[in-house]
Amino acid sequence: MSKKIDFLKSIQGLNESDLQARIKEDELRLKKLQFAHSISPLENPVSIRGLRRDLSRLKTELKKKQAEK
Repeated sequence: MSKKIDFLKSIQGLNESDLQARIKEDELRLKKLQFAHSISPLENPVSIRGLRRDLSRLKTELKKKQAEK
């Protein structure tokens, strides 16, 4: 299976508070990566894009859970 599908399956089992905590962690990681990249280029700058996309998937899943209530 692809990495995206595995990621989506793993976040579907999380509750809202877990999703919010994961979002905060990933936002902090994204800021650190962007800062490190601005100082000296990262070896793999595509990792920033992947993290941004994962963050968007987390936020989308959180919105779905909030809409179910």
